[in-house]
Amino acid sequence: MSSHHLRWQSLVVPVLVGVAIVVVVWWAGPGLFGSVSASGGTVAEATITTPAACTAADPKETVQFSSGGATHTGSLDACGHDKNDRVEITIPDDLGSGTVNVHLADVVVGHSGLRRPVGLALLALSCLSGAAYAFLVQRGSRRPEAVAA
Repeated sequence: MSSHHLRWQSLVVPVLVGVAIVVVVWWAGPGLFGSVSASGGTVAEATITTPAACTAADPKETVQFSSGGATHTGSLDACGHDKNDRVEITIPDDLGSGTVNVHLADVVVGHSGLRRPVGLALLALSCLSGAAYAFLVQRGSRRPEAVAA
């Protein structure tokens, strides 16, 4: 009986290490799995004036937006919107003159809003798998012994 007690006590270390890893990753913040914030600029509402088909190579849509009391034209790296659709865009701080390159405000290329919770869930699963492996190693082989005749 004491051997079962010893086995369960030996699992405390992998479980605590797994919990500590998840907590440290959580405290590390969203930067560990990539940043969700757009880099620089102001968020504004824009209207699609010329939509682009998503079948085109490197589609660009034309948008109109207001900034600083003036109406500007922007080139939006997006596709699939209809004419007069309203979208939120990120306007660069240095507008300049002419057509401005803008991006959708809630999109960062290559990332999604689910990456942090999914990353933490996968990390927790890997810690759980490590603890299960430690348990199996600690438990040893459970082959039935042959009865001698």
